[in-house]
Amino acid sequence: MKRAYKVVDVFTKTPLLGNPVAVVLDADGLDTKTMQAIASWTNLSETTFLLPPTKPQADYRLRIFTPKHELPFAGHPTLGSAHAALEAGRAVPRNGVLVQECGVGLVELAVEGDGANRMLSFAVPPAKLTPLNPAQIERLEGILGATVERKITPMIVDMGVVWIVAQLSSAAKVLALRPDFGRSAAFEHSLGATGITVFGPHETDDAQIEVRSFACSQGVQEDPVCGSGNASVAVFRQKLGLLPKGRNDYTATQGHCLGRAGRIAVHIHAGDGQITIGGQCVTAVDGVLKT
Repeated sequence: MKRAYKVVDVFTKTPLLGNPVAVVLDADGLDTKTMQAIASWTNLSETTFLLPPTKPQADYRLRIFTPKHELPFAGHPTLGSAHAALEAGRAVPRNGVLVQECGVGLVELAVEGDGANRMLSFAVPPAKLTPLNPAQIERLEGILGATVERKITPMIVDMGVVWIVAQLSSAAKVLALRPDFGRSAAFEHSLGATGITVFGPHETDDAQIEVRSFACSQGVQEDPVCGSGNASVAVFRQKLGLLPKGRNDYTATQGHCLGRAGRIAVHIHAGDGQITIGGQCVTAVDGVLKT
C-alpha cells in the first residue's frame, strides 16, 4: 500500500539544519509491530504515524516511535507532525490552535503565521521532578566526563518522556562533552529514563543557553535538536528559579556538534506559568512510503 510520507526538519527554516522527523500521514491500518519496523528502518530519532482521533477535542491522533520503543510524547515530533498535517491539509487550526491526541493525552499546539513563516509551539505537559542522589550525580559526571553544577541539583524530569537534566557552568563545556554512550544507556535504563539532557549558559550569543540531549537507551546517541529535552530544561529552570529575571521567554540553541543550527523558542506564560516550546519547520522530503 502507498502512504503519504514526509520528512520534516524541525527548529529551523532551512532544510538540513534542524532535527528531522519522519511522518507517515496515512497510518490507519498499520499495527504496532509494523510501525516499530518502519521507525527502525528510517533510523531517525523519531518516526510518527498520523491517525484519526478517538477524542472529539482532538484534530488527529499521533503515535511516536524511536528506533527501539514507542513514546507517549515527544517534542520535535509533535511540531514536525503538526507541520506535515497542516501542509497536507489533514488538519486545520481552530482559532489558531491544533489539538494532538497522544500517549500522554491531549496536547495543544499554537499556530502562528503561514507557509515558510509559520511558527508552531506546544504546551508542555505536567511534569514530575525527582532529584538525583549524590551517588547518581557522581555516576552522571563519570558518563559526561565533566562536572555538573552541584548547587543546582540534577533531576529526573518526567513528562511522559523522562529526561535526566543537569546544568554545566558554560555553553562551551556543554559543547566540549564526549559522553560514554555505553555507560549512558545503562544509567538511563537504571533510572527508567529516556535520556540525559544538559545545558549551560552562553556568554555572548543571542541565545541564552546551549542544550545537548543523549538518548542512548532509545538507540539515539545524540538527538540533534530535542523538543522534549528543551521542555524538561525549561521545567527544571522554572522549578529552581533559574529563568531570566524580568523576562518570560528565552531562546536555546542546539545541534552545533552535529552540524545543525537549531533554535528553540521557550515561553513562560505570566499568569499560570504554563511553558510552551516553539520553532519553525520545513519539509525536506515529500513522497510515498510503500508498505
